[in-house]
Amino acid sequence: MNKSIGIIILAAGASTRLGQPKQLLIYKGNSLIFNTVEIAVNSGCSPIIVVLGAYADLILPEISNFPVKIVENSDWQEGMNTSIGAGINTLQTTQEIIEAVIIMVCDQPFLSTNLIQKMIDVYYLKSNPIVASEYAGVLGVPALFSSSLFPEMLNLKTDKGAKQIINKYSRQVATVNFPRGEIDIDTFTDYESLRRE
Repeated sequence: MNKSIGIIILAAGASTRLGQPKQLLIYKGNSLIFNTVEIAVNSGCSPIIVVLGAYADLILPEISNFPVKIVENSDWQEGMNTSIGAGINTLQTTQEIIEAVIIMVCDQPFLSTNLIQKMIDVYYLKSNPIVASEYAGVLGVPALFSSSLFPEMLNLKTDKGAKQIINKYSRQVATVNFPRGEIDIDTFTDYESLRRE
């Protein structure tokens, strides 16, 4: 059996500050969720799990043609930690031996398959348990986590999500430079400035 690297895409949030589902905002001709899932699929990682919550019914048709596993997180309102838990749980029920997982969100429009590949290369090269993206002086997602951290990822208690684990093990984190990773879509102003690019 091949050891493999899975991807969990967190897309369960309600985009309260935006007032509409950010997952469905159009960028370069497709929705953000479509673009993110396409990047994940093209990376060659498997399995790819998409965690939905708010607006699941609206988002599902956007990604129904991709070879991904859809998980609906009924506790999405309790925070990102519940979506990470739902994703890891699903990952552990697959028949494959999963060596690591990459956590992605769908509101970073400058994500690329190339970046995902770089993270995987760094993971195999350096053997660090975490490979995080570095931007604007912080470490964040997308980030790769070794399966040794799955038990902790299932027990996240706060809404800081993956960053909580990155911060806890900061001395063991390898990094990949992703300068445009700081650009994410939280408000309509963010979206307007993205569209002007």
